[in-house]
Amino acid sequence: MRLATSALRLRLALRALNPVTIAALLLALAGLLALAWVLPAREALEAERLRARRAAALPPPVASVTPVVLESGASENLAVFRAALGRQRDVEPALKTLFGIAAKSGLVLRQGEYKRGVDRNAKLHTYQINLPVKGSYAQVWQFALQALRALPYASLDDVSFKRDNIAETGLEARLRLTLYLSDAPGAQR
Repeated sequence: MRLATSALRLRLALRALNPVTIAALLLALAGLLALAWVLPAREALEAERLRARRAAALPPPVASVTPVVLESGASENLAVFRAALGRQRDVEPALKTLFGIAAKSGLVLRQGEYKRGVDRNAKLHTYQINLPVKGSYAQVWQFALQALRALPYASLDDVSFKRDNIAETGLEARLRLTLYLSDAPGAQR
């Protein structure tokens, strides 16, 4: 009996309301539901952006390398330099290392461009690598630093970033690395 009475009161109250008022109430309710759905997602996005900014602002610590300076002569310094060069036959393993580091860093690494060169004055070979990658800013720098650690005879010559839309979290980057190689059989890594 109470249920029937309550239903009758509700029906009478709805008839007494203006249809515009009902529509306004329904729109307000829909707006509140949408706001309750969007706010947590927006907060999560802002938190992710803040984490990305912090990660980009604080690059991972790099182990310091103490340069070896020999006082006995230039020929010994040159020997140390030559010993630090990579070997020409190690180009393919170096490329596999780069692709492995990219995968561990979470980057999408498309096919790169490769160019061999020779520096006759220094008596060494170069192997220039242009790598287009897709990922976050922090992932790109993590990849670059780990690549330089894994390949001490490499240099990072250029890094460029491109983002099509400011709202995108990922970006496209192009890294240019050069491997410095010796063809001498006694060259060490």
